[in-house]
Amino acid sequence: MNSIDLILLNFAEVRRRSIKVWTSIPSEKLFWKPDNEAMSCIEMIRHVLESEHYYHLAIKNRASLAVFDSPFEGRPYSTVDAELEIAEPYRNSFLDTIKSFTEEDLTKIKIDRSESGYIRELGDMLLRVAYHESVHTGQLLDYLRTADIPRVRIWD
Repeated sequence: MNSIDLILLNFAEVRRRSIKVWTSIPSEKLFWKPDNEAMSCIEMIRHVLESEHYYHLAIKNRASLAVFDSPFEGRPYSTVDAELEIAEPYRNSFLDTIKSFTEEDLTKIKIDRSESGYIRELGDMLLRVAYHESVHTGQLLDYLRTADIPRVRIWD
């Protein structure tokens, strides 16, 4: 297994576990949030999916985007399945892009996000994208604990 295969496996495992958490949230709790300044559960799910699309475009651009036209913009929040359906073609395109990279690309290609305080190698950036989703999945598990909602087992 090479580095690209491991990165793809990591993306698959992170998403599989995220979906376990996301789909375990009762529909009546999707709009719950721990305080007025926090994202609701469904907003956080959309944030993860939308951010992945943004990161994909930034990776292809080798830098942050001056303008980002989100496929989620203006759509009402509804269900986890609806959010996943919107994101599916963008997710598939992102995974295809990752598959197109070589081992050498992981260190040779730089992604300039100077406005966010960093320039990173492609491999580092890809791991950051998966980490971003993982952090928010952990946040949602904390939301569920706080709201006294049973938490699904993600460590299978």
